[in-house]
Amino acid sequence: MTKYKLEYIWLDGNRPVPELRGKTAMRAFDHAPTLADLPNWGFDGSSTMQAEGKSSDCVLKPVALYPDASRKDAYIVLSEVLHPDLTAHPTNARATIENDPDFWIGFEQEYFLYQGGRPLGFPQEGYPSTPQGPYYCGVGYKYMGGLARKIVEEHLELCLAAGINHEGINAEVAKGQWEFQIFAKGSAKAADDMWTARYLMMRLCEKYEVDVVLHCKPIKGDWNGSGMHTNFSTKFMRETGGKEYFEALMKAFSDTVTEHIAVYGPDNHLRLTGLHETQAIDKFSYGLSDRGASIRMPIHFVKNGYKGYLEDRRPNSEGDPYQIVSRILKTINGVPKPKHAVA
Repeated sequence: MTKYKLEYIWLDGNRPVPELRGKTAMRAFDHAPTLADLPNWGFDGSSTMQAEGKSSDCVLKPVALYPDASRKDAYIVLSEVLHPDLTAHPTNARATIENDPDFWIGFEQEYFLYQGGRPLGFPQEGYPSTPQGPYYCGVGYKYMGGLARKIVEEHLELCLAAGINHEGINAEVAKGQWEFQIFAKGSAKAADDMWTARYLMMRLCEKYEVDVVLHCKPIKGDWNGSGMHTNFSTKFMRETGGKEYFEALMKAFSDTVTEHIAVYGPDNHLRLTGLHETQAIDKFSYGLSDRGASIRMPIHFVKNGYKGYLEDRRPNSEGDPYQIVSRILKTINGVPKPKHAVA
């Protein structure tokens, strides 16, 4: 029998965006554990803004299992939060996602690395002498410094070892700003992977005494904010599509701007200004290859008969992937498919 370290992680009751929590259980198995082998566990919800002290017990239900390469004989156990009667807790946004195994999602997570209260590479006072621009996909110590890439590369390896479908990394437009991309099939899978990837990044940065800043506009002025562009498609969008359906879909997104912005991350008015490759927060637009639109159509979307995926550029870097996926699916599923297409 081998004792395994099982790091149960979950989302707390912080608002408007939950934060990650985690604790380790030691469990003995005569084989590498599977998700089915893992028991529910409990925690003090009064310490995570999820219960009152007089009735503080909450339940952790394992929903995804990831090998943890940073520890020996270890796994990360992503968990949903339940009430003691095993019903979904109100903070459990994952439970609100409609199950669609053919829903494909890709997240582009932008973030800043901070040390000493400022982005990596920023001077003690003021701003870098070189404005934003050359840092995007940049190379060399002058632009990238000596620490950020070490963290980013180590995080990539941890994600790959965990089985997360990491699609790529790049330095972003502002100094100290980076991005990683995650893609998965199934309505909850990409969000599961994104929360776990965030956890791995935050835990990794502890040893470097660096903070991961997800706020969408940590540097005011002429510096890009941070988004989490969300690429999505259903089986119908990929295989059938059509101009009629696409226009109906865009009308549905236009009619639910308020509902989408409400779950696309806090302080988005600071980022969605109509500048820095964004559409204004109170407007809705879509366009072919238009990074200033609310929703961008990829370059071949129209040529392919209005089929494929779309990119919602409004979600910001601090948004909850579960809430974002839940809202996008709800809007899509409210759009009837053309009768001739269904037939």
